[in-house]
Amino acid sequence: QLQLVESGGGLVQPGGSLRLSCAASGFTLDFYAIGWFRQAPGKEREGVSCISSSGGRTNYADSVSGRFTISRDNAKSTVYLQMNSLKPEDTGIYYCAARSTYCSSYVGTYKYWGQGTQVTVSS
Repeated sequence: QLQLVESGGGLVQPGGSLRLSCAASGFTLDFYAIGWFRQAPGKEREGVSCISSSGGRTNYADSVSGRFTISRDNAKSTVYLQMNSLKPEDTGIYYCAARSTYCSSYVGTYKYWGQGTQVTVSS
């Protein structure tokens, strides 16, 4: 069965850090771009960051640029999202998703989705 599994979420104080992982099961990530999305209560799902299949291209939402870093290890079929200087507005469920080769900001173009991991930033 093809699936993505996120991990690494939790409760952290403002200014703290977390590293999220997105691991593929049943397939390899070599040919897929991976996007991270988040959804806060009562809000639409929004794109946070994305990395192309080769890792050569990355992009970030303006709200996280300079604080978050996306990376991938294709040998481990895993993509990471390092989140530093976390703010309360970063709170939400974080999802990773896969689409062919290149990144896209359109949620509907992603073929595989994980179940999500909760990130809560609060003092």
